[in-house]
Amino acid sequence: MNTPVIAVLTAEDEELLPGLETLDAQCTLLHVRDDTGLTEALTRADILVVTDFRTGMLERCWPAQTPLRWIHATSAGVDAVMIEPVRRSDIVVTNARGLFDRGIAEYVLGAVLLFAKDTLGNLRHQRARRWQHRDTALIRNAQALIVGAGSIGSEVARLLQGVGMQTSGIASRAREDAVFGQLHDNSALPELLAEADYVVITAPLTEATRNLFDEAMFRHCKQGAVLINVGRGPIVNTDALMAALDQGLLAGAALDVFEQEPLPESHPLWACPNVMISAHMAGDFIGWRAALAEQFIDNLARWQRGEALLNQVKSRNTI
Repeated sequence: MNTPVIAVLTAEDEELLPGLETLDAQCTLLHVRDDTGLTEALTRADILVVTDFRTGMLERCWPAQTPLRWIHATSAGVDAVMIEPVRRSDIVVTNARGLFDRGIAEYVLGAVLLFAKDTLGNLRHQRARRWQHRDTALIRNAQALIVGAGSIGSEVARLLQGVGMQTSGIASRAREDAVFGQLHDNSALPELLAEADYVVITAPLTEATRNLFDEAMFRHCKQGAVLINVGRGPIVNTDALMAALDQGLLAGAALDVFEQEPLPESHPLWACPNVMISAHMAGDFIGWRAALAEQFIDNLARWQRGEALLNQVKSRNTI
């Protein structure tokens, strides 16, 4: 416990999170960026910190045996690290829950205002030097459906309620909730979509949410609704989304996540006049990388003291 080996997986062009270098005095720190480095590190490390979520890398490099006892994902979503060998093991998995909640909630509020006030239209008219008066919508009493009622979805709901919007929520199971009042499970989604002016996806990627928004589901949307996806790209079928936009089922979409990232330059979504695209950055506030390091270091101190880790999404022998 006193001298742990910590492997940190980053993208090839990415440096360590600022602040992790302070751990050198109390642990062995392995900075890995490729298959070779990760394969070797997984045979030595007690702890794996994942900042890079390249599809298939962890599964591709997983050894027959590993001393790993803890995997920390520097994101709210953990789908990239929950490969089958991890699920079957007693390795504890933690995430960065709570760190990005407010940033993502503010992004969602900004997207709501973007469409309510037709800011995209303003920019088009400005570029054309065209003076075009229009009326725009109030968001007070507008209905927002939040699909995914974890800590991020709850923070989104609180912020939207604060500006007078009405919120309802979808969770993995129906239950009473302090923020939403009543949470519904996925079976209620078609009915709730019919009433929602804004559909906000904050859910993690699971077998239950993968491709949840397909062609059939979009047909349940209220005419003129706006989709905001800050969850995971594969929750939404991109072809079905394009069709819903083309057919006018949706008035627009704000998309921070995609089935394929980066979104290819040739993808038709780039040219959609009623779509706002951002590069998987909704929660990334100024200073977020240092905050991630601080969060992990605080949890490491708990681990070294033998205390329960914070933000556990998988504990020993729970799966």
